Amino acid sequence: MSPIMQDSINMIEMLPESEQAFVNEMLKRIVKAWDPDFTKVTPNERLEMEEAERELERGETVSHEEMWKHLKNI
Repeated sequence: MSPIMQDSINMIEMLPESEQAFVNEMLKRIVKAWDPDFTKVTPNERLEMEEAERELERGETVSHEEMWKHLKNI
């Protein structure tokens, strides 16, 4: 977590719950205005997607059939 995020969280935690809810709603509106169709990704999401692409290129995948077999045995 970045220092800015940690600082923001610390400040929000100082507020009463009703004000925390207000800040939360404001943040939702800001994010929606910035990314109305939720297609932008965070830096961490980008890294995860790039790693998944590399895994696909290396053939490191599991078929749906194998996944369902595994899930049925849990």
